[in-house]
Amino acid sequence: MTLTQTAVEVSESRPPRSPATLATWIIGGALLLAVAIWIVYTAATKPTQFASAVVTGINNGALYALIALGYTLVYGIIELINFSHGDLFMLSTIVAAFVIVTVFGVTTLSWWAAIVTLIALVVTMTFAAGLNVAAERLAYRRLRRAPKLAPLITAVGLSFVYQFVGVTTNGSAQKPWDTILGSSGFYIGNVKINWATIVVIAVTVPLLALMTWLVANTRQGKAMRATAQDQDAARLMGIDVDRTIAFTFGLGGALAGAAGVLFMQANGLTRWDAGFRLGLIAFTAAVLGGIGNLTGAVIGGFVIGIIENLNNSLGFGQQWGQTVIFTILIVLMVFRPEGILGTPTTEKV
Repeated sequence: MTLTQTAVEVSESRPPRSPATLATWIIGGALLLAVAIWIVYTAATKPTQFASAVVTGINNGALYALIALGYTLVYGIIELINFSHGDLFMLSTIVAAFVIVTVFGVTTLSWWAAIVTLIALVVTMTFAAGLNVAAERLAYRRLRRAPKLAPLITAVGLSFVYQFVGVTTNGSAQKPWDTILGSSGFYIGNVKINWATIVVIAVTVPLLALMTWLVANTRQGKAMRATAQDQDAARLMGIDVDRTIAFTFGLGGALAGAAGVLFMQANGLTRWDAGFRLGLIAFTAAVLGGIGNLTGAVIGGFVIGIIENLNNSLGFGQQWGQTVIFTILIVLMVFRPEGILGTPTTEKV
């Protein structure tokens, strides 16, 4: 197709949709419309419960977004779905709890507690970034030219290794921890907003803005984008591809570390299998927003967080939470397989 073709010629060149395709579009559209009507009806009839569910959803969505960015960064560079990323987040929650509670013994709010939280944030982000870079150097780099199934299986295997470390250090049961802010908060009308939610947003938003600026405006960000487009061409332009990919893994790991600190403080618990559930939801958020798209991963995280809590509080209940999330994902994929902000691509041959 050339740029001089008219809209009529383009429309005439498209094959007609089959009855099955049209039926799929109609059913999917009806489901999405039903969800939208239910949300509007719930907001109108139960405004306080609706607002409370949205606030909690924003809190969870911020955590999902931080984890989802790790998935989408790595996939955008080397097209690897790093399934060990969720369990890296799980290890980060354990490290955060160890630093804040075991090492410093901080469980109440004070200026010293704020300093300790910043120390824990730096330590945990450094730990997660270093572990992710080590995994890339020792496992994934050697498989970069291998069939795509090989690094994928390696990522799954590394996930089991992280889970074993989690069981060994945290135990096989859920472990509660005292948190600095606890359940304290303030009210806007009848809606309670926990201080932990404010902290999560206050940390998440600057981190997301900083990372977006880094990728879009810095020399290293340009190297990342060039490597994502064509590694061989990037090498010819003098870019150290290995260092760029390692930097991307480190950046994704650091975001998972930050999410680990915030999750531990917001929920007051650690468990060895937390990475499986949250990692799966975060990966879904990355796909929903458009895998490889940074802004899309953030939007996907907040959308899933809000929908999940609306369902848990006002819908079918928590036992149906993941069913609702993945049903909406499947329906959306029918209309936009590339995600909300993704762009259609063709497979390279």
